[in-house]
Amino acid sequence: MPAAPPLLIERDTSLRALNTLGLPAVAHTLVRIRSDADVRRVLDHPELGRAPKLVLGGGSNLVLTRDPAAVVLRVEVMGRQLLAADDDAWIVELGAGETWHEAVAWTLDQGWPGLENLALIPGTVGAAPVQNIGAYGIELADRFHSLDAVDLVTGRGVTLDARACAFGYRDSVFKQCADRGYFGGLAGKSLITRVRLRLPRPWQPVRGYLDLERKMAETGNHEPDARTIFDWVVAIRRAKLPDPALIGNVGSFFKNPVVSAEQCRDIIGRDPHIVHYPLADGRFKLAAGWLIDACGWKGKRIGHAGVYERQALVLVNCGGATGAEVLTLARAIQESVYGRFGIRLEPEPVVV
Repeated sequence: MPAAPPLLIERDTSLRALNTLGLPAVAHTLVRIRSDADVRRVLDHPELGRAPKLVLGGGSNLVLTRDPAAVVLRVEVMGRQLLAADDDAWIVELGAGETWHEAVAWTLDQGWPGLENLALIPGTVGAAPVQNIGAYGIELADRFHSLDAVDLVTGRGVTLDARACAFGYRDSVFKQCADRGYFGGLAGKSLITRVRLRLPRPWQPVRGYLDLERKMAETGNHEPDARTIFDWVVAIRRAKLPDPALIGNVGSFFKNPVVSAEQCRDIIGRDPHIVHYPLADGRFKLAAGWLIDACGWKGKRIGHAGVYERQALVLVNCGGATGAEVLTLARAIQESVYGRFGIRLEPEPVVV
């Protein structure tokens, strides 16, 4: 049997290019993880085994405020394959290090639709269930089958289904520190290596989102196929959101707040134009970008961190920003929105 390749261990590695905000930070130790076995070898390592760990995917949901003290585990597990093609679904398995958007495009190219509404979301496949990414009427949880992960303490491999992942709005067991669900909070305790998705057959379009309805009205195409929806979503996102390769950002910085029907009526009474969406449980989701814009933040800056001029929900690195400047701006926005609407905005990205 051939010997396993050596661990790829790097020292004093800049993380500026490994986080989409482009914030300055240096990892004293970075290990490139290409397999489950690499995780176990890190845990068995005499120097790295007992050190705290920071799992890093595409860095698209991360605000670095300092050099991390933890050993950075850069997830680079690759692979794409169809596991099953049943009458009611395709089951697709993807390596956690795969780029999410490229994986979405690949499934369409293979003739397996179902992820098109989630096109152009930045980050890796492994980060998708952590955040329970969502856009244009679909969340990852709606297409999730199961995932494989490695326990960062014991090295034991586990397979989790949707129930064990405890998905919520931009939330999962992987973001929870306190006990939650059967497996308890797994924040910082697991590294996801593979994700399996269930794409329903026959395909049914999800097009009841305002921006997609506008596209249907503009084009006269009221029965778009999956590729058309994919192209529309890409165009909509590119028109609204800056390319992280050109302007540092993490996409939506705040979650859309969810309020009771009574709270929503109260806010509408004061601000009739507020953008809001009814939920199945009777509550309402408010557009955080609208709230921020209403407070006059669009295009404003604090230091080298700013609010994107086309979409107030996106905070950007205007060039040379630090994590501290981004947090200062975010907190100022939170206080402003709370002062006017009585609503606390919750950030989406993880702050380190």
